[in-house]
Amino acid sequence: QVQLVESGGGLVQPGGSLRLSCVASGFTLDNNAIGWFRQAPGKEHEGVSCIRPNDRSSTYIDSVKDRFTISRDNAKNTVYLQMNKLTSEDTAIYYCATRQSWPLCSPFVDQFDIWGQGTQVTVSS
Repeated sequence: QVQLVESGGGLVQPGGSLRLSCVASGFTLDNNAIGWFRQAPGKEHEGVSCIRPNDRSSTYIDSVKDRFTISRDNAKNTVYLQMNKLTSEDTAIYYCATRQSWPLCSPFVDQFDIWGQGTQVTVSS
């Protein structure tokens, strides 16, 4: 069964950190770009970050640059999103997504066809 499973979300105070994980099963992530998206209540999905498979180049939306870091461990078939200096604006459900043998990053949800179930991140004091 092809699936992605996110973990690592939770409740954190403003200024705190979380590390999200996205583990793939049933297929390999080696040749895939992996995107992290988030959806806040009442808002559309937003592409947060993406990492390519070959040169591991990455992209970030402006609001998370210098705070979030995406990385991948192909041996573990896992992608991570390290989130630092969290603010209430980061509160959302976070999803990882991919498309088999597709190496290109994109901020658009329709470019990815394999999605995890999401993990809730809540930033609140």
